[in-house]
Amino acid sequence: MSQMHQETALSRCPNCEEPLESGDLFCGACGYDLSVVPAPPEDHPTIAMAAPVEGDAPGGTALGGAPGGAAASGPGAPTAAASGSVEWSAAPVAGRSEPPAPGGAPVHAPAGVRFDRPNTPVPSPDPVSGSGDFELAAPVAPDPRTSAGVASPAAAVTPPDGTKLCVACRAGHVDPDGYCENCGHAQPRERDHMEQELGSVAAVSDRGLRHHRNEDSFAVSTTALPDGSPAVVAIVCDGVSSASRPDEASAAAATAANESLLESLPRGAHPQQAMHEAIVAAAESVNSLAHDDDRAREHEPHHHQNAPACTLVGAVMAGGLLVVGWVGDSRVYWVPDDRTTPPARLTEDDSWAAQMVATGLMNEAEAYADERAHAITGWLGADAYELEPHTASFKPDRPGLVVVCTDGLWNYAESAAEMAAVVPPDAHERPLHGAQVLVGHALDGGGHDNVTVALLPFAVPPQGAGSAYSTA
Repeated sequence: MSQMHQETALSRCPNCEEPLESGDLFCGACGYDLSVVPAPPEDHPTIAMAAPVEGDAPGGTALGGAPGGAAASGPGAPTAAASGSVEWSAAPVAGRSEPPAPGGAPVHAPAGVRFDRPNTPVPSPDPVSGSGDFELAAPVAPDPRTSAGVASPAAAVTPPDGTKLCVACRAGHVDPDGYCENCGHAQPRERDHMEQELGSVAAVSDRGLRHHRNEDSFAVSTTALPDGSPAVVAIVCDGVSSASRPDEASAAAATAANESLLESLPRGAHPQQAMHEAIVAAAESVNSLAHDDDRAREHEPHHHQNAPACTLVGAVMAGGLLVVGWVGDSRVYWVPDDRTTPPARLTEDDSWAAQMVATGLMNEAEAYADERAHAITGWLGADAYELEPHTASFKPDRPGLVVVCTDGLWNYAESAAEMAAVVPPDAHERPLHGAQVLVGHALDGGGHDNVTVALLPFAVPPQGAGSAYSTA
């Protein structure tokens, strides 16, 4: 706030007591600014400006002088008058310079007196906080739900039945495309993160950190063989992103393969043959998506050049056998419970890199360092080459863990030793937790792709070394 200079009526400088002449703005001896000296009050300056008190002199203001009920120091100070509701600044802090009062000494608040309640003692300091102020009630914030346009708080909190609210702003409705009509935030889809635990098998799938949707899918199930022994199934599919509707392709393939196995295993089909038939059924299911002309034309005008496609990998544990089947570059790893025993990868990729290694044109390090390494040479889809499902049968001689996963995981743990190193030691006892840890490992590594993994603990009593193995 700016201050205006005023003529002083003092005869002596309040700072050095030197005589002054009428009209001086500064002391000629010490240079003291006489404009900071308030004019002598003409009445009792204790009346609140907005609420004058009966009995006080008219025209009084609360802009100067000593407060009501307080005795000002210095000779000739005006006597305090009736009470008022004057607000005063806090007492000066030690060491802080301040302009002196007309009597030559700064005015301080007398101890034990409140300016708005003359002659009323201040309460003793609180033993906890140490504050001597009166305790004030906390302000009550207005309820935003009572603003105009809201019928009642219940109407604002409880949306109509069936209404989906935005997970970000919690106010806007979600449109059919999955975006908030209020803030535009994309809503989590059901497939962004999926988990399932079924007895001794568990699976987790996550969208990852870079993709806008999850194009992976999985199916886990259990059934019984004709002799009553259990059979456990895990199917993992990875949609081909360059194809149309890859998320639908992976879901259709996983569902079809799982249903085929649940139909053939209980009727006594050999697990390896059942796996072959399941992959064929999955391929037919994905192929049928390309013939859905109306939907394909809606989502992709050139669907005939870009048919839905996905990869598939599966594992079945039945009758002491471990059967795996695959088309594409999703993988199965074997991790023994005894980590002193070497782990193994049980599948071979249908990829450009794998072909280079198989033909001896490149070693594995060179092939997978090439930018074409992950180009797949086998997949399920209407525009795929002649289908050649791969199946293999194993008979483990010791307990272990079967890891069924997409490349979204094995890109961050490629070799069997690397995969075994990131599998938690108790994953065979807690398969869901183990799958969560593995997905977290991929996300921590960058999460560049969708991530899906299923874990199947394989429990067998310890016996002699050696294992039966066959491929087809």
